[in-house]
Amino acid sequence: MRLIALAWRYLWARPLVAVLNLALLALGVAAMSFVVVVSEQVERSVQRDLAGVDLVVGAKGSPLQLILAGVFHLDVPTGNVPLATVGLLREHPLVERVVPVSLGDSLRGYRIVGSTLQYPALYGAQLAEGAYWQDKLQAVLGADVAHATGLAIGARFVGSHGLGSSGEAHGDTPYAVVGRLARCGCVLDRLVLTDLASVWAVHGHAAPDHDAAQGDHDDGDGREVTLLLVGYRSPLAAATLPRWVNAQPGLQAAAPALESARLLRMLGAGTEVLRGFGLVLLLAAGASVFVGLVHAVREREPDLAMLRMLGAPPWRVAALVLTEALLLALVGALVGLALGQGLIAALGWELARQRSLQVSAIWGSWQQAVLVGGTVGLALLAAALPAWRALRLDVSRLMQAPR
Repeated sequence: MRLIALAWRYLWARPLVAVLNLALLALGVAAMSFVVVVSEQVERSVQRDLAGVDLVVGAKGSPLQLILAGVFHLDVPTGNVPLATVGLLREHPLVERVVPVSLGDSLRGYRIVGSTLQYPALYGAQLAEGAYWQDKLQAVLGADVAHATGLAIGARFVGSHGLGSSGEAHGDTPYAVVGRLARCGCVLDRLVLTDLASVWAVHGHAAPDHDAAQGDHDDGDGREVTLLLVGYRSPLAAATLPRWVNAQPGLQAAAPALESARLLRMLGAGTEVLRGFGLVLLLAAGASVFVGLVHAVREREPDLAMLRMLGAPPWRVAALVLTEALLLALVGALVGLALGQGLIAALGWELARQRSLQVSAIWGSWQQAVLVGGTVGLALLAAALPAWRALRLDVSRLMQAPR
């Protein structure tokens, strides 16, 4: 304990140098920690939101836009497709499941999604209270929506036209809240769910019969859906079904696995830049620690010689230098982790404000432990030569040197 106390006093004997080294270490650890935690959460969120969706079918356009709009609800859709497309796909021998999705309105920026009960079942959603819809213009709120709006079971609300928060309100067709979903950590948390019949009723279509509301057939009144979430019956479908869909007039197929991998590659370029920035800062911190300790050992040679004269063995003098580097690394790493978590919390708040992906500062990663270990190892490596010089200190020469 006396060794640690003495090393701590030596560390702050030159406060400006100590603060500079701590700042470099903390910024490097914060950048690396931010990249690690956010990347893990984004990848986990993408994988979770793709559950059970093998193919997204929509109007002609960008495949990536179809995925962002239909799976992650982060973009506007490319258009609508006829309701008859649902029956066409369900009759295909390679298709096991077709879940129609209709978009177009929102509640305070949260999207209102018309679908069937198969949609929440894709994510294994559980009701926190209430029930699912039994009739048109009944809605079930995701956990984030319920928390943000404060709407309780039995409350009524009107949707706004468009997928933003400033569209024209459909005041003559209010929804009634009949249920609230338990938090699942998936895209459902930020959605308002209702049935297809509700979306058609809000936009002026006549009340459909039960089969039409389930997307089983088109009775010729021009009803449309926005997107279709398709599940394969066999692996063969991955090779043939997208080409078959793309050959149909007005239809576009997008494979979520391919497009999400492409999206993560696009995001990966930015994360690699930030990771490289953090690594440069850590290396600069290591060089600064090395230079600082070399000068410190040179300045403290008389003090170290006095310690030797008082009976301290050589290894204890060397351990003093290593302990100083260890304390510097641990403090820098802890400050860096705290700063990184603060940045993650700020990012999570901003994404929540934009009704986007969920990122939480309450997230631990084994890579953060590796990062702390690497920071400590870098500091000890930088202190190795100064510690060796302290170990090989010539006490007799120092004591005979003129003052």
